[in-house]
Amino acid sequence: MRVTTGTARGRNLAAPPDSNITRPTSDMTKQAIFNIIQFEVEGAVVADLYAGSGQLGIEALSRGARRATFVEINAGAMDTIVQNLKTSDMTGRARIMRMDVDAYLARNQDTYDIAFLDPPYEQGKYEGTLPLVVQRMNPGGVILCETSKEEILPDEVGDFCKQKEYRYGRAKLTVYRRKETEEE
Repeated sequence: MRVTTGTARGRNLAAPPDSNITRPTSDMTKQAIFNIIQFEVEGAVVADLYAGSGQLGIEALSRGARRATFVEINAGAMDTIVQNLKTSDMTGRARIMRMDVDAYLARNQDTYDIAFLDPPYEQGKYEGTLPLVVQRMNPGGVILCETSKEEILPDEVGDFCKQKEYRYGRAKLTVYRRKETEEE
């Protein structure tokens, strides 16, 4: 894995030590994510939830996001995020939270322009997490969810609705935006 664009372009990122718990986003899926939001990253406040290696938040920071919060409960993955932030020289614009994503969202009052959600596949994490994320999104915000291609996410969550789904190998990317934003 490496940062593909921006100030940290070309820097190699480590993967978490336990691949049974975390699964890095493929390069193809990561590139697709940033093609979708390419004009929304500059100056954005980003949440990288179920962060794993932190590569999505780090890529956003490299492309000009103002700051990113990384939330991950796994200790090995957390150490990897810290290492990758140092490697990419992004520590100063990052906040790292070692805790359960739902607990973090329930207690936290921060709001975000972009939220990346990539929990372990097929574990039902989205049912509780998506409604909490929707409450933390700024107007015009975008939520990007990576799942297995078999997982089905709801068409609507609060005032957000599916804008589009994309398939990449065994992964599926679902993009949510506010209903008003989609209709404009």
